[in-house]
Amino acid sequence: MAAAKKAVLGPLVGAVDQGTSSTRFLVFNSKTAELLSHHQVEIKQEFPREGWVEQDPKEILMSVYECIEKTCEKLEQLNIDISNIKAIGVSNQRETTVVWDKITGEPLYNAVVWLDLRTQSTVENLSKRIPGNNFLKSKTGLPLSTYFSAVKVRWLLDNVKEVQRAVEEDRALFGTIDSWLIWCLTGGTNGGVHCTDVTNASRTMLFNIHSLEWDKELCEFFEIPMKILPNVRSSSEIYGLMKAGALEGVPISGCLGDQSAALVGQMCFRDGQAKNTYGTGCFLLCNTGRKCVFSEHGLLTTVAYKLGRDKPVYYALEGSVAIAGAVIRWLRDNLGIINSSDEIEKLAKEVGTSYGCYFVPAFSGLYAPYWEPSARGIICGLTQFTNKSHIAFAALEAVCFQTREILDAMNRDCGIPLSHLQVDGGMTNNKILMQLQADILYIPVVKPSMPETTALGAAMAAGAAEGVGVWSLEPEDLSAVTVERFEPQINAEESEIRFSTWKKAVMKSMGWVTAESSESSIL
Repeated sequence: MAAAKKAVLGPLVGAVDQGTSSTRFLVFNSKTAELLSHHQVEIKQEFPREGWVEQDPKEILMSVYECIEKTCEKLEQLNIDISNIKAIGVSNQRETTVVWDKITGEPLYNAVVWLDLRTQSTVENLSKRIPGNNFLKSKTGLPLSTYFSAVKVRWLLDNVKEVQRAVEEDRALFGTIDSWLIWCLTGGTNGGVHCTDVTNASRTMLFNIHSLEWDKELCEFFEIPMKILPNVRSSSEIYGLMKAGALEGVPISGCLGDQSAALVGQMCFRDGQAKNTYGTGCFLLCNTGRKCVFSEHGLLTTVAYKLGRDKPVYYALEGSVAIAGAVIRWLRDNLGIINSSDEIEKLAKEVGTSYGCYFVPAFSGLYAPYWEPSARGIICGLTQFTNKSHIAFAALEAVCFQTREILDAMNRDCGIPLSHLQVDGGMTNNKILMQLQADILYIPVVKPSMPETTALGAAMAAGAAEGVGVWSLEPEDLSAVTVERFEPQINAEESEIRFSTWKKAVMKSMGWVTAESSESSIL
């Protein structure tokens, strides 16, 4: 019997979406932006001590290979020719820090995840010797915090002998997850490309967001040798070719930190356009165009994207919430009140209210707009009537209240309040969450019909790269995306009362811990 004829499609583009909770590989039709197939693998998180969060870099890499192979198998089953995949983009969890040996290709320590808190005393020690109030923020757009990569690298240099030795012997390479993956996928010890893009570099605290280069003064302040840093490239250019697997020879030509990728995927190309992504954390970005806007209300200034070597750089204001989807995972894995993440919607629907129960999930302190590392998670307003359904509802409300805090800060910084909020990310499938968000913000919440905007943004950047050229990024050429819209269903007064009670709960969460007075070498 003759073999079935392969489906004829336009050029295809793949995207690695490496997040905190899972890795995925997705393949899109570059002409229609239709998602053709994907595969997902959950990633383990390790918590070796209180406040520490680690992942195995080799597990992350193997999950990428597995997702690529499985997706290609699914495409073959659909009679789609994988030779049509013309480029691959990478989007990644930002700030998560890896140091590896360029001779052996082995990680020198686990990846230190972005929401890890072990560096609090490192931050306190560094804060005592900052040369002037605005030294860091004026160059990086960021506050000194446990969140960013530089303090994680400093901790590794101070505490892990293998890292110290590898740096001394000129064997060490540093990178965020994008750098680790691109280096490995393009050959690793056999000619792997050590690079990052401007969006990921802008989250390290070592990168000058004006000159778009590693900053000598910043590296000297953190005492991090510049020789271990990756080369900084634009978000859309050919970095190298896949060296193994089903897609060997395909160029890797797009790279964006996950939140920048979602901004591109939501097609927020104009000044003032904003999106909120609901993943492990929650991240609200507003495109500020080609100018850096510095926040007066606790937000970050960051690089939004630079879509080509000769293209201009665009900036964004960002509000970062550490714990969003992570609270659902915590209810599942730590408390066991749900067996799967999907169950939370059913539990919350049973009660339709928290009955005065408020949940502040400050597991990693509070990020924007407070930047308060001493905060810890609390559940308050409990009575004998409170049950797991009320706690589930309060957990969903917590995500929405935190978003309200950063949206209010963004409105004050920008001066023009957002008329609606564009949303994406895995949690947006939860209709109760989306309705709660509209109620608490008291503006409409707008969700695209294809919520995989992070992967889509990485695919768009890869497909548009010079030398690939299968995807147009001209706004007028992009077809309109159909949306689901959630309108506020409560009155403004009730929304304000609930929010003011939440603020009271936030105040009670602060000041629970102080940093350890000293850090001991652990290895």
